Amino acid sequence: MANLGNLEAVFEPALIQEIQQFGVIQQFSEGNLIMDYGKYIRMMPIILKGTMKVYRLDEEGNEILLYYLSSNESCSMAYSCCIEAKKSEVKAIAEEDVVLIAIPHIKLDEWLCKYTSWKNYIMHSFNERFIELLKSIESIAFHKLDERLIDYLKEKQRINGSSVIKASHSLIADELATSRVVISRLLKQLENSKKVILYRNEIKLLSSFV
Repeated sequence: MANLGNLEAVFEPALIQEIQQFGVIQQFSEGNLIMDYGKYIRMMPIILKGTMKVYRLDEEGNEILLYYLSSNESCSMAYSCCIEAKKSEVKAIAEEDVVLIAIPHIKLDEWLCKYTSWKNYIMHSFNERFIELLKSIESIAFHKLDERLIDYLKEKQRINGSSVIKASHSLIADELATSRVVISRLLKQLENSKKVILYRNEIKLLSSFV
């Protein structure tokens, strides 16, 4: 029987039994591809452990980081693709080692009518992802890159629960849709201001960073 962790506090016992019956536990190592562009999605992932990040391509072919998903959370984009039987418009990668349970697409609609907790979970998930997308759009449209970098590092700290951020300058540049040179310059400014310490592929946030 699958260990569903905190999901037992989210869904009613009958639904938990069905999730255990029909769901499939999958494990991904850090950096593994979980979903990819142009592929049909036949399942909706619910994260049991770890964090994954979701990207989308812009009109010029650049990847934009949409949001992170962690414990008890699910990807609304995957749900939409399952219901509409269409190819994925997003890519998901394991930010760290991930354990998820894959819910088959044939159960998604059925459970909406059958279980109130599932309906509430799906609606809450769509609302949370929508708010995160609005924040991303606002950040890109109105915030300077140095502010976006600080917000990015704070979010990494929140998700990982650590003041040590494991990420290369190139990775950060990709996720903020800019160049590595610019990110390196901004990080150096933060280091000179005694807000961070830079290591190889690691950034330590100091108490003065907040």
